[in-house]
Amino acid sequence: MRCVHGQSGPALPAVLAAAAVLTALTASPAEARRRAHHGGGGYNPPYAAMVVDAKTGRVMHAVNEDALRHPASITKVMTLYLLFEQLERGKMDLDTPLTVSANAARMPPSKLGVRPGSTVTVEEAIKALVTKSANDIACAIGENIAGSEAAFAEMMTRKAHALGMTRTHYANASGLPDSDQITTARDLTILARAIQDRFPRYYRYFQTRSFAFKGRVIGNHNHLLGRVEGVDGIKTGYTRDSGFNLMTSARTGDRHIVAVVLGGKSGASRDNIMAKLVQANLPVAYAGARTTAPVIEVAERPRPAVVAERPVATRTLVASADEDDAVETTNSTGQPLDIAPRGGATPQSSPKWRAAAVGAVPASAQAYAPATTAAFPAANGKYASRLPASEPGEARAPAPREAASPAAKPVTVTPWVIQLGAMDDEGKAKSMLTEARQRSGGALGKAAPFTEKVTHGGTTLYRARFSGFSEAEAAQDACRALKRNGFTCFATRS
Repeated sequence: MRCVHGQSGPALPAVLAAAAVLTALTASPAEARRRAHHGGGGYNPPYAAMVVDAKTGRVMHAVNEDALRHPASITKVMTLYLLFEQLERGKMDLDTPLTVSANAARMPPSKLGVRPGSTVTVEEAIKALVTKSANDIACAIGENIAGSEAAFAEMMTRKAHALGMTRTHYANASGLPDSDQITTARDLTILARAIQDRFPRYYRYFQTRSFAFKGRVIGNHNHLLGRVEGVDGIKTGYTRDSGFNLMTSARTGDRHIVAVVLGGKSGASRDNIMAKLVQANLPVAYAGARTTAPVIEVAERPRPAVVAERPVATRTLVASADEDDAVETTNSTGQPLDIAPRGGATPQSSPKWRAAAVGAVPASAQAYAPATTAAFPAANGKYASRLPASEPGEARAPAPREAASPAAKPVTVTPWVIQLGAMDDEGKAKSMLTEARQRSGGALGKAAPFTEKVTHGGTTLYRARFSGFSEAEAAQDACRALKRNGFTCFATRS
């Protein structure tokens, strides 16, 4: 399909007609999902979409734009953002070799299929991600920059938050299935603008139609390039849980939009939806001089008010099947996420969250920040790094266990407790507990909130905890329920 714009803007009936077709294409409830079964059929992914005028930041179209979704391989846009940063800083150049480890080489398809120990250049890596969406190369990029993919994912999350992508969390560099790899359509429009604003020199790689590598010619998965007028990138994505995703940039004349579609039922359906969004919105985008500032990340400074402290050396954390269930973190967004989809559409929470500095929302992103952001000022703050574990023999203040509510009776601490975090003010700790109970969906119905005062290196902190769990499994279950409602926590012995 080719969209042709022969006039300055479509007539209103044409816009309405396009909108009607789009509605018909996405008529299924966005917050409902039927899981795909082995053997195929019956999959109805949760749909979300957003179109933003890149010159003004004006939202031109939005459906479930703040609902949590899995980004799939659109993740690689952030992976490339951090790689472009290395190029910009002179730490790498396009000919720098990147070593492909055994871990990277065994990533599942889509992949370039290089052998462990071999190398690819940075430019080859860029093209492999843009065209083939190569998971092995995405992992290799992360390992070469940060030393491990897990450390790189933390860098990705910090960068996302610094850009104003407050509801995004990365767990890997590729977008391969992971229940903790979450984002929103709104956040991805921020990224779509940011990578162009920050790296106009390197953004051109997203226009690559094909890539020649060791005798093979690899085509781009983005089939709108060259088919829809104005489209100049940028990335497709698909997993069973995400549905078919697409991030697009389109410009013609003096107009420029970015658009995101998540949860398409098929690649063709997703492409058709995106084509209609471009056709309906690009001709009526703002054609004057840019009125909004570039989307650039804010400084990633620590904020001492909230920390997720490591447990003391004698404390044993809960082990789970993937042995990450006990990882302790601060709340990665500083705010409860009240947009978790229902009916199984919520990305299932597993314990891979790691502490990350949260940046303030840049002014350029505030123009289309979610309306709920203003209700949670903490979203514009930043979190401190974790405290080191207490050393043996360290002086520790007595740990009075005080009920979170002044009127509450003293809490009897059970063998297992849940900790949400540690605050520098007891009132903040109590507020966190109150909010968690309200948003827990009944998972904390029999739990008792309390604070625990701890002094570490001259700093006094107040742990925000819930008692009421005699078994590890019960504490874990309640903690998972909290995570599904936007909180982070860990279960530990009392």
